[in-house]
Amino acid sequence: MFKKTLLAVSLAATSLASTSALALEKVDLLIKNATVLTMNQENTVYNNGLVVVKENKIFAVTNGSNIKDYIAAKTIDADGDIVMPGLINTHTHVSMTVFRSLADDVPDRLHRYIFPLEKKLVSRDMVRIGAQLGNVEMVKGGVTTYADMYYFEDEVAKTVDTIGMRAVLGETVIKFPVADAANADEGIKYALNFIEQYKDHPRITPAFAPHAPYTNTTEALQKITELSLKHDVPVMIHLAESERENLVIAERSGGKTPVEYMADIGALTPKLVGAHMINVDDNDIALLKKHDVGIAHNMSANIKSAKGVSPALKMFDDGLRIGLGTDGPMSGNTLSTIDEFNQVAKVHKLVNKDRAAMPPMKVIEMATIGAARALHMENTIGSLEAGKLADIIVIDTKAPNMVPVYNPYSALVYSAYASNVKHTIVDGKLLMENRNILTVDEDAIREEALKFSNKVRKAVVESGEVVQ
Repeated sequence: MFKKTLLAVSLAATSLASTSALALEKVDLLIKNATVLTMNQENTVYNNGLVVVKENKIFAVTNGSNIKDYIAAKTIDADGDIVMPGLINTHTHVSMTVFRSLADDVPDRLHRYIFPLEKKLVSRDMVRIGAQLGNVEMVKGGVTTYADMYYFEDEVAKTVDTIGMRAVLGETVIKFPVADAANADEGIKYALNFIEQYKDHPRITPAFAPHAPYTNTTEALQKITELSLKHDVPVMIHLAESERENLVIAERSGGKTPVEYMADIGALTPKLVGAHMINVDDNDIALLKKHDVGIAHNMSANIKSAKGVSPALKMFDDGLRIGLGTDGPMSGNTLSTIDEFNQVAKVHKLVNKDRAAMPPMKVIEMATIGAARALHMENTIGSLEAGKLADIIVIDTKAPNMVPVYNPYSALVYSAYASNVKHTIVDGKLLMENRNILTVDEDAIREEALKFSNKVRKAVVESGEVVQ
């Protein structure tokens, strides 16, 4: 009798353990003991939080008290580090990494230096090499999604696919001959082929990228707008960026601003993402809001080129869709959104003569959910919420420059470096763990870029320019 009782108790315990194990939710990744900045509508922060990832989506974000409800294939102990949504770079030209540090202080640099240099050197090979290097830089700086405008965007797409990032990739359309098109019509055809090729990709959104209003005709801009609506794809453009643009558009339109002109020709739509938006007045801002246009704010590139400071704070406070961008690595020099934080906060304080202007919370919002809104992707990325795609970064808070952390938003904006990013996750997959890139060979990519730089150096020297 005693043996039978022992057997019954043993079987019951085994059954209970089995039932308990079955009750656990099987997930792919747990990030525990984290300072979680959700960037949700309430800006919820969990000081000992838990982020749960299943397949490519966020399954749960909690205060950590329910950690025993899950069994994970992999667990990351954040040990108090900041866990937040992956950063979103709303505007760049990633392949231009191979031209970084050339002619940084040349006046009218775009027309006198960049366009001629591109005419000589842009090729499929150059685009691939530059994009690979830029992708590595961004992953190491916590950028999980970026919006790109350049040539041979199908080559950029291949590199994005390989490394595992998310991207909105715009094929450039411009009225003069370039590496992949003889004119705007050819550029539109190239873009349509690219869109067809990548329209169903889970992480790549193909787009049109007319360079600017003044470098395209009214007819081309209207055609692109019509096609973008037909194919349900974004349009990215440099807008209200320069005095040259103002003069050309004013002459073309009878004195209108670039934003007014774009509205008049029907080219302001919710599909549009305008980069820079420096020379905008209250009427322009009202038009941008009315048409639900996305805006890429590129502080470091704008002030480096001495073009001015965009009224980004006003646009943000007025409820426009605005996010941070770096511009190309020949303009802002880095592709690090974290390097933008400090400048965005401080320069807006200066121009507004208000120490309280542009507080850290707003800067981080513009780098995450605000940037997602600018790209009309806020339903899928930009915050850590159940059901959204699992694009997540972990920021080291033990590095000397991050100790101590009293306010995580202030620490990120005023203290953090790109090198403080410890882990980068896109679509639920670790792309970087403990600063090591896992999906591509970083050393090989760097060596190929250095080799290509010799070709750039030779071309510049032969042109009579000085490499400084």
